[in-house]
Amino acid sequence: MAGNEKVDMVHQNAIHIETIRKEQRHQKLHTEFSINPRMKLHVLPDKPMAAKPAEVIGENYFIEAFHRARQEPTKKYAMPMTESQEIGWVSAPLIPPNRGDKRLNFSRTSTDITKHKESALRAAN
Repeated sequence: MAGNEKVDMVHQNAIHIETIRKEQRHQKLHTEFSINPRMKLHVLPDKPMAAKPAEVIGENYFIEAFHRARQEPTKKYAMPMTESQEIGWVSAPLIPPNRGDKRLNFSRTSTDITKHKESALRAAN
C-alpha cells in the first residue's frame, strides 16, 4: 500500500477480525488456581463473643504451598534462577575443615622474640 491510500472501514474490520482470531487461537483457559506464594497471610482471631466454629480442616495442598513459599531458594530450586543467586548458591565448604592442617590454618603463634616485643610494648603503655 502506498502512503496516500486510506484504509476503508471494510479493511479495518478485516484487520480487526484477523487480530481477534489470532488472540483466540493462543488463549488458554485457566481453571486451577493457587495461593500467591509472595503474599503474606495474616491470620486474624475470631471475635470474642462469636460462636465457636466447627474445626476447619485445611487442604494439605495450600498448607504445603505456604511452607514451600517460605523456604530458602536453595531448598526450593535445584539450580539458581537468576544470575545474582549464583553468588553464594553453594555455601557448603569444598573440603571438610581440618584444624590440624597447617597449610590452611594460620593460628596465632608466639616465639621468644614476639613474647619479648609484646612485653616491651605492654610496659611502654
